[in-house]
Amino acid sequence: MSSSTVPDGKKLVRSPSGLRMVPENGAFNCPFSLDEPHWVPDKECPRCMQCDTKFDFIRRKHHCRRCGRCFCDKCCSKKVVLPRMCFVDPVRQCTECGLVSQTEMEFYDKQLKVLLGGGTFVVTLDSSEKSETMTCRLSNNHRYLFLDGESHFEVELSRISSMQILTEGTSPGGGTSRASGMLLQYKPMGSQDNQQLRMEVAEDKKVASLWLGAMHKAAKLLYESRDQ
Repeated sequence: MSSSTVPDGKKLVRSPSGLRMVPENGAFNCPFSLDEPHWVPDKECPRCMQCDTKFDFIRRKHHCRRCGRCFCDKCCSKKVVLPRMCFVDPVRQCTECGLVSQTEMEFYDKQLKVLLGGGTFVVTLDSSEKSETMTCRLSNNHRYLFLDGESHFEVELSRISSMQILTEGTSPGGGTSRASGMLLQYKPMGSQDNQQLRMEVAEDKKVASLWLGAMHKAAKLLYESRDQ
């Protein structure tokens, strides 16, 4: 059984921010996930960190569940879904964080489904001169890219060191371009040496280009999670 087929058990945990559904084993965290922030201590925020309103018995302070900063009710009243922190229900967020979380929901509602559905590519490994037509899709736990053709192999997202989307159709005057492929640098399991994987769109170019566009957005979340 490969590491990608081990069942990912989940558990419900309660934090000061709310209920979260998280993997039982922390090593199985989704690579897009974010850690809960440390809340700014109450004694360090006598005023709203957005509008500078002074807190008192009437004006209560609230912590944004995404950034951990302290706000008045007016500046932190919206409850917004936050799947990157595995919250079960929408949670209180400041105006700025709420807008970011709402933008990310487009990825979870649309691009993630495209990645799970997969696309067809001509795949070349730098260790091989042979190319192979393969279907590439994101695993259900979001931790691996599965590549299936005559052979099968997996790339763990956490072991990807760089990702470049290749485009075609760009003109010097700034015409439209379309994603035509992807270059990945990654470390195979059990190795510390980078290997290059080249993927170029195959038969259904529209589906494959959409998949690459979704992967480009996934890379942004992936790098944000690493930099936290």
